[in-house]
Amino acid sequence: MKFQVLLFAAVSIVLAGLLLAVSPACAAQSAGSSHAAFPGRWDLTLKAPDGAHPSWIEIDDKDGQLSARFTGRWGNARPLPKIEIDGDKITFVSPKDEESTKEDLVFSGTLKGKTISGTIAGFDAPWTWTGVRAPSLERTGTPQWGQPIELFDGKDLKGWHESGKGPPDWTVKDGNLVSPGNGPELIGDRKFTDFKLHVEFNCGVNANSGVYLRGRYETQIETESADEPPSHHTGGIYGFIAPNPEQPRSPDTWQTFDITLIGRHVTVVQNGTTIIDNQEIPGITGGALNSDEGQPGPIYLQGSEKGHVLFRKVEITPAK
Repeated sequence: MKFQVLLFAAVSIVLAGLLLAVSPACAAQSAGSSHAAFPGRWDLTLKAPDGAHPSWIEIDDKDGQLSARFTGRWGNARPLPKIEIDGDKITFVSPKDEESTKEDLVFSGTLKGKTISGTIAGFDAPWTWTGVRAPSLERTGTPQWGQPIELFDGKDLKGWHESGKGPPDWTVKDGNLVSPGNGPELIGDRKFTDFKLHVEFNCGVNANSGVYLRGRYETQIETESADEPPSHHTGGIYGFIAPNPEQPRSPDTWQTFDITLIGRHVTVVQNGTTIIDNQEIPGITGGALNSDEGQPGPIYLQGSEKGHVLFRKVEITPAK
């Protein structure tokens, strides 16, 4: 009996030591698990008195350390200075300098089921927001291509509409589409999912435009952004993917884009040189029409930036 008591005491001591050794790891795992529902990509919709604005966030959790990058109503994806998660609640801050607001914007939300919803503090009027998981857009197999479609007939704006009223407005001159410079965007009437797109463009001196794929992902055109990050240069997916090798900046010269978009994966060929090769686009770029990434969308040409860019051919070949 004495031996059994001693044996029981020894086993108890060993088990207690094991529990003490394991419990910190369990505590860390438990703390990290409170973040588990949030990491990943989310398509956001910001609801304001003047309507809805698309947005996007990608949340990362490395060993309990949270970080995030965020695309607001305009501009490019950028890291956020603050993000906190407590159970089913999330708070993050977008700086006022990025938002052109008097105060930092503070997003507070609660996760219920598959949707985050909450409020935004920092605007003069109340804003709310919602978020849903961004779709993976993974594709299987090789796409079968349909017949090419001319989106611009060289005569008028048939098949397109402006995002707002000018002046200035888009015009057609000598068979070319001419961007207005600091005017409205030009949005195609038809919507597409996966496609091959051929565009011929001529960017003036100190000018800027872009081709939005599905109305959500901007392929940059510019001759005035040399001092900005490489992903802001011609051929880049704005704020996400830099062109490589980058082509010489060539104002007042006709150039070509051949762009293939399959799911999230994009290939960009500029003037016969592949500068982006089947790379993933993480999320929407600033200026997107909406954040409904799982839906078809139009081709749209940016007219809100400065200077003039000409387009003489816009041809799309959709996947069947």
